[in-house]
Parts: sequence; C-alpha cells; structure tokens
Amino acid sequence: MAEQQRRRGLFGFYRQFEGLTEEEVNADLREAAAERRAKELSRPDPLDLSRTTWPEYPHPAIVNAITFAARRGLHRYLDRASGELRSELAHRHGVEETRVVVGDGAAALMSEATSALLEPGDELVTPWPSYPLYPVIARHARAAAVPVNGFSVDAVLSAVTDRTRLVALCNPNDPTGELLGVAELARLLEALPERVVVMLDEALRDFVDAEEVDATLALLDRFPRLLIFRTFSKAWGLAGLRCGYALGGPGAEPLLEQLAPELGVNELAQAGALEALRSRGDTPRHRAERIAEHRAGLLVALRERGFEVAPSQANVVWVLAPGRDGAAELSASLHRSGVIVQTGTAVGAPDRVRVTVPHLPEHVDRLLRALDVASG
Repeated sequence: MAEQQRRRGLFGFYRQFEGLTEEEVNADLREAAAERRAKELSRPDPLDLSRTTWPEYPHPAIVNAITFAARRGLHRYLDRASGELRSELAHRHGVEETRVVVGDGAAALMSEATSALLEPGDELVTPWPSYPLYPVIARHARAAAVPVNGFSVDAVLSAVTDRTRLVALCNPNDPTGELLGVAELARLLEALPERVVVMLDEALRDFVDAEEVDATLALLDRFPRLLIFRTFSKAWGLAGLRCGYALGGPGAEPLLEQLAPELGVNELAQAGALEALRSRGDTPRHRAERIAEHRAGLLVALRERGFEVAPSQANVVWVLAPGRDGAAELSASLHRSGVIVQTGTAVGAPDRVRVTVPHLPEHVDRLLRALDVASG
C-alpha cells in the first residue's frame, strides 16, 4: 500500500508537466527552487543565548599577532614563563609580577589550586547553584564539595566546619548573576578561620557596574589567603585561546608558582592575550557598558511580562519558569522561535533558565518576541 501511494505521488508530480515544453518545465523548476531558497534565507540563524563567552570575532590586530607568532616560532619552545604577558598584567593591575601567574584558562588554574590546597577528607564550600566545575575539582582532589543554599556571606559561614579548607566563590555568580560587593567580601574574609583560602572566580567581573572592576584587588594586601582568578574568555572574547591568570597577595608567590603550567602556556595564546592588553585594553569596558544597558532594560521587560528574575551584575539573567517542567517547556518554546537558552537542570534548578544578555539591541527585541510567543 505504501509503495502504491508513493508511486501515485510521483505520478501526480510528473503529470503537472504534461503539455509543457522542456524550457517551460525548466523555468518552473528554477522558479520553485528560487522560492525554496528565498524561504530558507529568510529564516534567521539561531540566536544562541546559552553561552557566557563573547559572540563576536576578535579584532584583526589580535588575529594578526597570533598569526605572526605562529610563523616565527612554532618549531621551538619560546617563553615558558609567560614573562611579557605577566609583566603586562602586573602593570595593568598595579601588583608585583611575582604575584601574577598565567595558565591555560582560569578553570585550569583553579583546578591546580584545589589540588595544591586540599587533602583527602577536606571540604570545599561554595554557594549553590554556581559554576559546576567546583564540585568536580574537589572530587579530583579526593575532597568533599559542600554546596550552600544561597549566595550570601552568612550562608557560607554557616557551612564552614573544621574540615573546610577552601571557599570557591564565583563573583558575580554564574548562573544567577548575583554579586558580593567588596565590603561583603571583606566581611567574609575577616570571619573565616585562618586555615581557609578563598578562591574568588572573577570570570564575569568585567560586566559589573555596581562598583569598580578592580575594586577587589585592594583586598589582596589585607588578606593573604585570597586568590583572584580572571580570564580572557568572556568580555575579552578570546575563549579559544584558553588563557587566564591568577593574582595573589604578598606571601602568595610560592603557591602561585605551583599553579603555573609545567611546560608553560601556549605561545599563540600568549601572543593573542598580550596584543589584546596592549592595543585593545578598553574592549572589556566598552562591551560591559553595552551589556549593562541591555541588562537593565531586559530585567525591566522580563518583570513587566510577569517573570521572576534575580538582580544581575553579570552578562546573564536567571529567570524563573513556573511549573513542574517550567524550564524545559520554556527552553523548548524559545528554541522553536530560534532562541537557545540554558536550563538550570544541571545545577539542580529545573525551574530556572539562564539567559545570556544579548549584545545587540535587535537581539534583545528578538528574545522578548520569543518570550511573548512562549507565554502565549
């Protein structure tokens, strides 16, 4: 039966050409193909708002610097100590070069710090939901991860025990966008026992507008057990280089040396990051200003539509999607409209979606239209 239907369908298709010349048939086929092509071209590309990395291509000057580095020296090992890059970072942040270490991304450096500081049976305390890496690196060190419900100083302190050796704090937090200001961070550091080290993950710090971006660096001199981690992956838009760095206070030099990759950072990554600092140093600020403007308008628009959304100082917003399968349903509906977001299921929040703040105003409008369709 199915074969007969298929044949009748084909017969019907070809009968439409009876009585037409070859030229007329070809013209009709070309017209139909053109219509299909125009229809496909009219469909916009998916809008991916599930990632925290910057979506635009890097500046040609950075690409040229990487290309030059590739042409001059891939046949040999060059600067294993990342000397020029460390020097540039130290100058930018006003610290001694020995208090800066460069690694294969902030995540790799935090993993090394966890391995160096934790022993089997120790505990790593972190607010939750947060960056999923923290429990993973704790397990790799054969330690225990202790998730804390809520993003506050008091919540963290309530979870500290005699076994606590590390506090991992994503600030501003991914996925919620929440921020602990400098005064609250100081309160946390003052209250923690001397044995506890704080790993302050500032991957999204460039998007903060509630206080100066480098305001936290002043804490390094006051609290030697504070380590600050930053990256070129987010506002700098160089995620593919896998390059990040850590800053410590006076006395942290021996620990920072342990975090450095034994064979150094890829020469191309060094070249790209160094050029970004030297010739495009204002790029994160300009991008952050754009995101802050869009973020403020997006938060207002979401609340006007009845969505519950947390205040954010990051390039993401954390949206409540009511209902048992709210996040999955909202995500699926947005996807049908060509907008991709990340559900909170992986971090134990199946009723939430994380939406990256669009960097273009037309993308903000497109997101809101998709949300209107989803709310239906």
